[in-house]
Amino acid sequence: MRKNKLVVMLAIVVLILASLACSAVTGGGGDSNNTNTSSDTNTNTSTDSNTNDDGFSFSTANITNVYLATDENATTQVTSYAPADQYFYCFFDLNNAPDDTVVKGVWTLVSADGYDSNSEIDSAEVTGSDNTYFFSLNRSTDAWPIGKYKIDLYLNGDLAETVEFEVQ
Repeated sequence: MRKNKLVVMLAIVVLILASLACSAVTGGGGDSNNTNTSSDTNTNTSTDSNTNDDGFSFSTANITNVYLATDENATTQVTSYAPADQYFYCFFDLNNAPDDTVVKGVWTLVSADGYDSNSEIDSAEVTGSDNTYFFSLNRSTDAWPIGKYKIDLYLNGDLAETVEFEVQ
């Protein structure tokens, strides 16, 4: 019986020491700073994260209902574009997101004759909360090159969704 009590007491001491060591490594219960940033006139986005007093961060934010369209009213959903189309639009729903949630969209030319493969065309970032948002990409005076493209959506810095499409 004494041996069991000794084992239990030793286990409690080890747990207390481990807890103290973890607190020392993370800096204890400090304050966290959250910053809201927003940019890009053609983009709307947001992300959700919560930080506890120990610096641990978690997020319930997620992106759903991602689709491409030909206009900012999303009247026509598409899976490809024509070289003469003026804009690419990518719409998505941001869910369970606090006001400081950041979504970044990165447009990439995956492959087209005469162009470097996997070339980033443009990117934009928006900060917000639950809503439907879009990123848009405006072409120059030249037509879009025929080929494969994609947009990567990053939620608080982590890749959340990739939408591949073609210009044909």
